[in-house]
Amino acid sequence: MSTTIELAQALIRQPSITPNDGDCQKIIADHLSAFGFQHTLLPFGDVSNLWSVTDGDGPLFVFAGHTDVVPVGTLDHWTHPPFAAEIVDGTIFGRGAADMKSSIAAMMVAVERIMTTEKIKGRIGFLITSDEEGPAKDGTVKVIKHLTESGTTIDWCIVGEPTSTDKIGDIIKNGRRGSMNGLLSIKGKQGHVAYPHLANNPIHLVASALTELSTATWDQGNEFFPPTTFQVSNINAGTGADNVIPADLSMRFNFRFSTEVTVEQLQQRVVEILNKLDIDYDLSWRVSGQPFITGRGKLVEATEQSIQKVCGYNTQLSTTGGTSDGRFIAPTGAEVLELGPINASIHQVDECVSCDDLEKLTDIYTDILRRLLT
Repeated sequence: MSTTIELAQALIRQPSITPNDGDCQKIIADHLSAFGFQHTLLPFGDVSNLWSVTDGDGPLFVFAGHTDVVPVGTLDHWTHPPFAAEIVDGTIFGRGAADMKSSIAAMMVAVERIMTTEKIKGRIGFLITSDEEGPAKDGTVKVIKHLTESGTTIDWCIVGEPTSTDKIGDIIKNGRRGSMNGLLSIKGKQGHVAYPHLANNPIHLVASALTELSTATWDQGNEFFPPTTFQVSNINAGTGADNVIPADLSMRFNFRFSTEVTVEQLQQRVVEILNKLDIDYDLSWRVSGQPFITGRGKLVEATEQSIQKVCGYNTQLSTTGGTSDGRFIAPTGAEVLELGPINASIHQVDECVSCDDLEKLTDIYTDILRRLLT
């Protein structure tokens, strides 16, 4: 059994449900110590963060990832125990197998190969958190703040999120859309459904606004991003009785937005739509990530060439999907890409990763390091 598979199993066997790390970061640090890495533990709140880096001068290449996983749900639904890391027919099963403990294992072995066979021209770092699947407030964002304040600048970064769709390396993320959540509260007047003239139904009040918001064109997107989208995630109103007009309504919604529009522009347009209705409302916002893009440069070129060499086919650049911790790293000026296993099983029962894919991912990571640092 390869070192990559053994390390992946060791990490998966840690029940590190967010924000817990278990002993994952200890496993990582212990392995990297043999290759000259110096470790800094950066705990914030209940979150464990690990910054490991080699000495030296030159450009800094960072592997970034998370050791926390989402809850497993109902155990009886799992065919293979979620923290057993069982291998069946060449596939490792377990929570975090694809998202993203196997990526971290591949990163560790890629670094081992380079550090023991090559003389690198630069430094290698690992930025590992246990707060990616949770609120993401005490993890990568705070580590980046610490690194910035200490004068550490990242040149290239690969985040090991599961980006592949049909085969390993067929998709890499060179950016992500921004994400902004809104909470709208509309105040009406409660009353009897038989006497609507004595009440003011907030559900009726929101209808016109919802129609306009859901059909609006916010931008046209660009060569990297699809057009910005608006989606309602929850509407809540009512007293539970069939004959009562509710007094208020709350609606949660989300924008996934491109670089063609700003947070301020989206907020202003929503307010304009609501103000036209002459209703009594409160509106609050939470921005969970700004959009970012990594254009063609050394990291993109090296990654494309490595996937072609290892897998024999071309990869595709994409910015689709949700947010990732790359949104905290890219604003520092680093070139950031996401590359990891097939994502079909992530957050699902019997999450899994192919052993063969994991070996190829290790080879890809190794070749990227060789192209950039040797």
